[in-house]
Amino acid sequence: MENEQQVNQAKLLSPRRNTTEAVSIDELAQEQLAHFGIEPHSEYGKALFATAKHLYLAQLDVNRLWTITNETLDGLSKENKLAYFNAKKFLSFQIAKILDTLQNPFRATYQSMTQQSGSQVSKSHYPLFDNIPALFSATPVIVRTATYVYACTEWVDDAFHGKEFTHQIYSRLLNPTNISLANAIVDLEAGPYSADYLAWNFNSGMAAIDALLSNVLSHSDILIVSRNVYGGVYQLLHDYFARENRMNIHLEWFDGYSAEEFSDFIKQVKSKHKTSLKTQNLHVYLESPCNPHGYVLDVAGICEIAHRENHLVMLDATLATPILHQPLQQKDKSKRPDYVVHSYTKDICGTGATTAGVVIGEGFRMFQPKGSGVNGFDWSRTMFWDVYYIKGAFLDSEKAFDVLSGMKTLEQRIMNKVINTQVFSRFLEAHPLFNVNSHALPNHPNAALRKNQMRHGWPCALFTIDLEKAGLTREAFVRFFDALEPAFSHQVSIGQNNTIILCPALTSHSELSTAEQQKAGIHPTTMRIAMGTDNVKQLMAHLINSAKLHIDPCIANFSQQFMSLEEIDNLHMEICMQVCRQHYGSGPKMHGLVHQ
Repeated sequence: MENEQQVNQAKLLSPRRNTTEAVSIDELAQEQLAHFGIEPHSEYGKALFATAKHLYLAQLDVNRLWTITNETLDGLSKENKLAYFNAKKFLSFQIAKILDTLQNPFRATYQSMTQQSGSQVSKSHYPLFDNIPALFSATPVIVRTATYVYACTEWVDDAFHGKEFTHQIYSRLLNPTNISLANAIVDLEAGPYSADYLAWNFNSGMAAIDALLSNVLSHSDILIVSRNVYGGVYQLLHDYFARENRMNIHLEWFDGYSAEEFSDFIKQVKSKHKTSLKTQNLHVYLESPCNPHGYVLDVAGICEIAHRENHLVMLDATLATPILHQPLQQKDKSKRPDYVVHSYTKDICGTGATTAGVVIGEGFRMFQPKGSGVNGFDWSRTMFWDVYYIKGAFLDSEKAFDVLSGMKTLEQRIMNKVINTQVFSRFLEAHPLFNVNSHALPNHPNAALRKNQMRHGWPCALFTIDLEKAGLTREAFVRFFDALEPAFSHQVSIGQNNTIILCPALTSHSELSTAEQQKAGIHPTTMRIAMGTDNVKQLMAHLINSAKLHIDPCIANFSQQFMSLEEIDNLHMEICMQVCRQHYGSGPKMHGLVHQ
């Protein structure tokens, strides 16, 4: 009898993986022939037996390679890592070549069964092995299919129980392009801790947030929410989750940004809901940087406080992107949020052509095979089975590909936006009648947290300005605002290559009452600016000319109070040089790249 562990590893390839009685590799191969009705003593049977046996043995060898890799990877030199990678890459080509060699007899057999005769047209060609070359596409393959071919009964049974990842069932659940994007965002967000996290992609950022809240919240739970959340999230919470005839979630709005403020606030909330908390749970939902002002919260500090008493923390990090802030890479796990949400629609994709979203969380919270439990967390509570599997808010392959393509330029786009944000904020701040609510300004109340939280202390590309001090009539303000096109795009979105401007009171935050808008710092003349990668000098020139045309007739010499044109040129060059030094100066040194 062969080693039982080896047989257990090999039987994963068996069509009878769950019911096999084989105790050796030979018996597994014999059993496979019998399963498909192949005569073992025929020439075909002998060749198939030999092939199947080689595959079972190859499964053992590949498992051994995986074990050795796990045990030795951290201690390898750079040269050995390079050698091991390319050796494994070539193995992939060899395995694919074997599949490709199988294509011709496979197709010939199929064609012999489905002869075409006049108008009696049978099924079209069988595409399975035509897909082999796509394994080596230099970009992720767009898999445009709703369904997949079953291997065999026991494999698909395992697939429906979440125990066979290779065996796709339905693109509403899993799709190879979608999975490629999920892996990419986890690698980017979690870095060295990527193995601990999984992601599920959704067809919009709001679908992702709805799925997360639906998975985490139970009826009558208490939810602490940071004040400045996206208007759509406010509407979802206020008009659905908080309604008594829906989820009856008790919302508590946190107006602060620091860990100290949060510590005081959560104590007040727990005291207020002391009776309810005997049976219900308290969770925390943050948006940082937040909409519309771009303020950042002390995410690490707030997570640490919440986790001391086992409260889950959900973070919408859309505006940070993984370039400005990577909260899942905190060494101290207590300082990491339990879930991170991104709206891919914004900066990560960057084109403005795709709506998509993602939730990232620890693996055991996101998926487990049916019947299992990890860390006291049952499989039925995981996001996959509890929400993703049944709601159908999946991301299709074309959108997944769009986001993957956009991610390739994310770093360069964010650096450009950081430059534009700093230049434009300081340009406007110099004018006495503009109130600039941007933490890019050194003296802004949120600047200290921005320096502490964000990579290089870089600012979020979203901020607000207002003209409340100018005392403009509504008619004059509207004329000025409307004239900002085409340099500024009048669109209801953020995170694109073009710079977008809107009035939150009339658009993104119109669902809030006047009193709620005031609490959120939103006035009738508040303008939310989402900086793009445009030529910021052209933006400033257009704004100056718009002011000359529509504000100067109301306020004499308004346009004369901007920075001088020479000062603007000097400011732009100064910020460009500073950001480039920060970015390129923070890269690895050659010694570290060449040596271990």
